[in-house]
Amino acid sequence: MGSSSSLSTRLLVLALSVSLLFTSSSGHGHSWDPYTDKAKMIHHDGPMLTKNVKLALIWYGDCGKDIKNTMRNFIKSLVLPGKDHLQPQVTRWWEVVESYQAMMPGAKPGKSPKIKVEVVKQSTNKSYKHGKVLTLQAHIPILIEELTKGDTSVLPVIVAARDVSIQGLCNGKCADHLLTEDPKPRPYIIVGNPETECPEECGWPFVPAEPGSKGPVLKPPSGNMAADAMVIAFASTLADAVTNPMENGIYHENSATPLGPAAVCKGIFGPGATPGNPGKVRTDPKTGGNFNAHGNKSKRFLLPAIWNPATKACWTL
Repeated sequence: MGSSSSLSTRLLVLALSVSLLFTSSSGHGHSWDPYTDKAKMIHHDGPMLTKNVKLALIWYGDCGKDIKNTMRNFIKSLVLPGKDHLQPQVTRWWEVVESYQAMMPGAKPGKSPKIKVEVVKQSTNKSYKHGKVLTLQAHIPILIEELTKGDTSVLPVIVAARDVSIQGLCNGKCADHLLTEDPKPRPYIIVGNPETECPEECGWPFVPAEPGSKGPVLKPPSGNMAADAMVIAFASTLADAVTNPMENGIYHENSATPLGPAAVCKGIFGPGATPGNPGKVRTDPKTGGNFNAHGNKSKRFLLPAIWNPATKACWTL
């Protein structure tokens, strides 16, 4: 009887432990599902970036010409249509971001004003001056200060080389927009490199998401997996940073974490997208590269879906 009672007690403790494990793991609410859940973007009284968004790019480590040129061409493509005018254009994607201005107090009816994005400063650090693991508290503020010299009119963007890790990335995020912890916080963006950092997650859809994934593996439009994957991550983060630079702007807040207009549509690149399947996209007949947008200098890009405030749903080119 004592042995049976002891066994029952151990089983009860085990059951409670399992119960607590599942309770704690789901304590932040359900995980967001962009394929089935309905997003509701809300203005939380804070600002969004408008008019001129001036970027200060920090290439940390040996990022290589492919990554630099692909990202810079994408930035130019946001406001500069390709001369051949092939459709759809990257500018159309950016117009959806610009349309969020209509959600701001005092917005005038009609088409939203243009938001010009341009690179005004650049810095390359191939010497790994601050090591190969960058932390948000110790290294990022120094990098920002070294480039901007206190100029708060620019938005710093730290881009990592293949052998550099940035704190906070690779755990569900391939890029992020954050605030410094200075007395006067300022927004900035960090972009990881998927060649060695979480390639299955941050290199997707150009690498298999996981063994046995049902979705197709796409071919990068530029021919460089890291460059095109980093454009995807940067585009998503830039959209979220513009609409919510100080973490009190426009975002959808579910029970887990605030999500921006690109974050709520993660994993969608074309019609028919399902978990692990990016959806229907275009194929370049010459190179076989997959894309959904035309840009500057006849470049092609694969851009993520974005929540369209007009249709109140995830939208793709």
